[in-house]
Amino acid sequence: MDPTLIIIALVAGIALGLIHFGGLWWTVRQAPTARRPGTLLFVSFAIRTAVMLAGTFWVMDGRWERLAACMVGFLVARVILTRRWGPDHQGSN
Repeated sequence: MDPTLIIIALVAGIALGLIHFGGLWWTVRQAPTARRPGTLLFVSFAIRTAVMLAGTFWVMDGRWERLAACMVGFLVARVILTRRWGPDHQGSN
């Protein structure tokens, strides 16, 4: 187990989380004014899920340690963005 690869997996997880939750935030903000909000929500979900799964499997490369590091990074991104855009910051961008 190479520590460098674990750190890379952690950083990749953070990047995947930023993409996933950033895309979710954008979608939720666009949905009220979208012409077809259901389609927007579904397409966004499908794209975000596909990117997350493909990125995770690529980073993991069959090693559970890399998967764990990637998931920790994903959760770190969630915490960061929740603090940035959470309920206490409703009006700010």
